Amino acid sequence: MTQTLRAQVLIVGAGPVGLTLAMDLAQRGIAVLVAETRHRGEPPNVKCNHVSARSMEIFRRLGVAGALREAGLPADYPNDVSYRTSFTGDELSRIPIPARQSRYTATGGPDTWWPTPEPPHRINQIYLEPVLFAHAERQSGLRILNRTRIDAVAQDEAGVRATGVNLDSGEAIELRADYLIGCDGGRSLVRKSIGAKLSGTDEVGRVQSTYFRAPALLGLAKHGPAWATFSLNPRRCGNVYAIDGRETWLLHNYLKADEADFESVDRDWAIREILGVGPDFQYEIISKEDWIGRRLVADRFRDRRVFICGDAAHLWIPMAGYGMNAGIADAMNLSWLLAAHLNGWAGEAILGAYERERQPITEQVSRFAMNHALALQAQREGVPAGIEDAGEAGVAARARAGAALYELNVRQYCCGGLNFGYFYDDSPLIAYDGEAAPGYTMDGFTPSTVPGCRTPHVWLDDGRSLYDALGPDYTLLRRDPGVDVRPLEDAARARGVPLRVLDLSPREAGALYTTALLLSRPDQHVAWRGDAPPADPLALIDRLRGAAVPA
Repeated sequence: MTQTLRAQVLIVGAGPVGLTLAMDLAQRGIAVLVAETRHRGEPPNVKCNHVSARSMEIFRRLGVAGALREAGLPADYPNDVSYRTSFTGDELSRIPIPARQSRYTATGGPDTWWPTPEPPHRINQIYLEPVLFAHAERQSGLRILNRTRIDAVAQDEAGVRATGVNLDSGEAIELRADYLIGCDGGRSLVRKSIGAKLSGTDEVGRVQSTYFRAPALLGLAKHGPAWATFSLNPRRCGNVYAIDGRETWLLHNYLKADEADFESVDRDWAIREILGVGPDFQYEIISKEDWIGRRLVADRFRDRRVFICGDAAHLWIPMAGYGMNAGIADAMNLSWLLAAHLNGWAGEAILGAYERERQPITEQVSRFAMNHALALQAQREGVPAGIEDAGEAGVAARARAGAALYELNVRQYCCGGLNFGYFYDDSPLIAYDGEAAPGYTMDGFTPSTVPGCRTPHVWLDDGRSLYDALGPDYTLLRRDPGVDVRPLEDAARARGVPLRVLDLSPREAGALYTTALLLSRPDQHVAWRGDAPPADPLALIDRLRGAAVPA
């Protein structure tokens, strides 16, 4: 007997990317099924310790940011990044990052300037996923099928058919949907089903990674707690992430070029050298989490009714959670496009914008991550032999190393550019006006209203975030209330495009909003700007909803 279920959208994989996509679709009125092989409540592997500011903005919109802020490290645990000769050794430098209890109020330091209502959050995925899962379960129109494995995917002009099995009962299952999205990780069955190929750099580095319990470790450190502690000494380099802020830790031991196998280095020896502890120190290995750093991007993100997001579409060095956060951005980009089509105000042509917008961005971000990983590798290989020496020479060596480590790594951990600087410069859904978007680096960017850029955030006169006032679909921001916007409203109404008008006061608009009008997309990117409605408002609205895209 085969169980058959039906939804508008089927998502394969209930990790952070799949859950985010499912929640946003459900909030847009789309019926969603999510197939997941794990048991309900079964934690993921210990990976991804950082949720970016851009992702936290998304979680705020989904109504789950507050619950996420309450999870993870203790409220008063510093989120600092500390560089030391070993975990228990001398500190070389430290990047100060506020604990979550002061995350919204802290000033000074490199990580408190964020132009957003939601700065980053340091939390391991084992704490992140349960919060997202619980929130998703409560969404109307969203059903999660745990212990469900998808074995095959087929599609035709009428829809998508996925077949698989209930892993507990052995019962065959058939899932039918209008569209299917693979959020099923690096070994994605869905990616293989659409014939997409990964290309890039197959190996950037190997990391022997160990999740362990050591209640006594925190008390052995000479310096204050940190979320991430990097160890650099001539014998071994690695880093240690605090998982619960008390006794559980994730340690990365970076293998050298001639150490090709994960077991080519004695794990216990490496752990002790990175921690700076002797043979009598007791710890318990919970799991081995070894991984290979890559820079791979799929050559296609879609085949007709089937799409891929997150690790299914791109794999790269897990620097500061960029991979997961890029996947969440994928999800939010695809979600509003699918909802626009399924809710009837956009044709199927709008879906072509997903690959055209997201694939170039993932290429850019993957190169940022890889180049940073290579720079870090050069620092590890260049650790001076006298870095642990007593006396003036050792002090000087540590000071030089600390300054270099801070300068390189503050960009990674306070990465405003990667959060807010990227832009879509070749989208069929954006009305460009000839002005080039400002460039960005890993850590730096210039807020801009150039079409394709992120809609600049401002605080409203009533204390609200602009992002809390934006509509769920298109919002027309009006700096000058004297401008008659009825032609745009009428055009949107004629095409069924949801449009909200929001007036900005002179103080709110400030110097950022240079035109009288600006259209912000559902994903908070600028779609159009001008000082008056265009001569042909219907043509603009048709472009925004994909009707102008060639078949």
